[in-house]
Amino acid sequence: MKPIGILTLFLFTTMLAVSQRYTISGYISDVKTGEKLIAASVYDTISKKGAITNNYGFYSLTLPEGKIALIVSYVGYSLKAEVFELKSNVVKNITLNPTIELKEIEVVAERDKHVESSQMSMTQIPIQTIKSLPVFFSEADILKTIQLLPGVQSGGEDTSGLYVRGGGPDQNLILLDGVPVYNCDHLFGFFSVFNSDAIQNVTLIKGGFPARYGGRLSSVLDIRMKEGNLNEYHGTFSIGLISSKFMVEGPLIKKKSSFLVSARRTYIDILAQPIIRSAGDGTSGGYYFYDVNTKLNYIFSDTNRLFLSIYWGNDKAYSKNKDKFIDNGTSYENKEKASLGWGNMITALRWNHLFTPKLFSNVTATFSRYRFQVGMESSTQQNSNGTITNSSYAYKYFSGIYDFAGKIDFDYHPSPNHNIIFGASEIYHTFSPGVNVFKGEENNDPNSKIDTSFGNSNIFAHEIALFIEDDITINALLKANIGIHQSMFLVRDKFYSNTQPRLSLRYLMHEKWSVKAAYSQMNQYINLLSNSGIGLPTDLWLPSTDRIKPQASQQWALGIFNVPAKGYEASIEGYYKNTDGISRFINGTNQVPRGFYTGNARSYGVDFYIKKEYKNNVAWISYTLSKTEEHFPYFRKDEYRPAP
Repeated sequence: MKPIGILTLFLFTTMLAVSQRYTISGYISDVKTGEKLIAASVYDTISKKGAITNNYGFYSLTLPEGKIALIVSYVGYSLKAEVFELKSNVVKNITLNPTIELKEIEVVAERDKHVESSQMSMTQIPIQTIKSLPVFFSEADILKTIQLLPGVQSGGEDTSGLYVRGGGPDQNLILLDGVPVYNCDHLFGFFSVFNSDAIQNVTLIKGGFPARYGGRLSSVLDIRMKEGNLNEYHGTFSIGLISSKFMVEGPLIKKKSSFLVSARRTYIDILAQPIIRSAGDGTSGGYYFYDVNTKLNYIFSDTNRLFLSIYWGNDKAYSKNKDKFIDNGTSYENKEKASLGWGNMITALRWNHLFTPKLFSNVTATFSRYRFQVGMESSTQQNSNGTITNSSYAYKYFSGIYDFAGKIDFDYHPSPNHNIIFGASEIYHTFSPGVNVFKGEENNDPNSKIDTSFGNSNIFAHEIALFIEDDITINALLKANIGIHQSMFLVRDKFYSNTQPRLSLRYLMHEKWSVKAAYSQMNQYINLLSNSGIGLPTDLWLPSTDRIKPQASQQWALGIFNVPAKGYEASIEGYYKNTDGISRFINGTNQVPRGFYTGNARSYGVDFYIKKEYKNNVAWISYTLSKTEEHFPYFRKDEYRPAP
């Protein structure tokens, strides 16, 4: 009976301890606009426990009963302190004031997130920082800012393609409000599709990937749109050298529902028309792009919120030519048109629900489309002694990828020592590898009519993922993020399944020093067949099949992180990455036959990074020393060559 008595006493004591712990939860937002603040810090200086807001500004912190001294902080905002007695579960929605000059407030024992977090190889960039940097043609550009970070390279001078730690542009998971964007370029890479006026937060992850992310090998670029001002109407309008844009936001119902609309368009085509027409040969043409961002949100209650995000953007290049002449008494009129266009469209409908102060859920339905098309039309009219005949020909080629997806994920905060994220998702892919359409008619002859199409048939695939991760505080010095991402891919009766472990560790050597290590395994089931290093829109997305195996990578990373003084951050990270299943198309040489080849790559390097924040200004210095090598079957055995 004695062991049973001891066990009973232990259980009673445990239950009593649990019953004396209560949960503080709520949202952190901007006091002026009502915008939720992502990755804001909530810290209790008495228990020395804290929490970080999620992508919707929600936090949950379970603490012992008694006196609480909360400090809430976010970059570019004044700190806020609240002292109160915790006697039951409490909802605290906290607002912060944006400030031009940050107050000098010392928070005892609150360590910098740069050192404290278990996550490594991650950078969060406030949109104010992006807008404050030197710009190209008066346009603040998110991707060009990302290219200034260590471990990231561009595809060419002034272009916006991303090559992260030896990976290609197709190996980056680029998300806009959680929806994949397949082509992120305007003007052949000189601009990105992301309008900074509509963006709230940008996060880049280069390694140590959390289990909630999957589907790409090299990086995650998670971009979140603004929600719209809940309190008052606000708008901006700007005219640049080659484009203009506007943004308007405001409440539909004050403090309950809001909207945001942002749009921009270039006018290169309009500016170039006088020059083109001055040539006097009947030719006209031009190029322009436009994009539109829209977001609506509605707060039903403290536990239910609904969001609708829409992005729509297109690039179009076109030319027209008209020519008249007379030959042997017959007049001819020729007309020719050519066009090139590509664009993205994404839609996300998202429902946030708070089951309990510790359990937050997010259900999302999305649509994503990338489409490319090129076309040519030619017509000739002949007039011979009043007899008119017409001939015409037209050609069109189009390709693209279409996704319908659903996702459910949960944030569970059982205690300050555990932050558990788990969920599932499915993407239904439709790949359109390329369809050619010909139409024509000769001399008004019905028997000469051509109306035909040919090309590759659509390919359908299902991509499914299950994931769980736990950010664990093991003790005062050791913290870990442990997770599993299980991915599955079904295409043409071929089924792939891969288990991808993820692990990140942080050891606190000193209040201002930490050592971090990470291991991540990633799989990618879609491939980009590219014609150019800058990611031209003619690139084709194709799925893995029974002939083309999925790409796979393993990455190890080790780094030292330091906060040498107030406002400073410094880090050194080394990494090594193996990649299998990379593909390349060879046109054919005397030694290598024409065709697709599959090989592997290895990348390794060191990233150096120093950042200084002063008031609302940010400056950093970064440097990367790295090498990427590839091996293909047509190389000599065990030979690796530098990647192009």
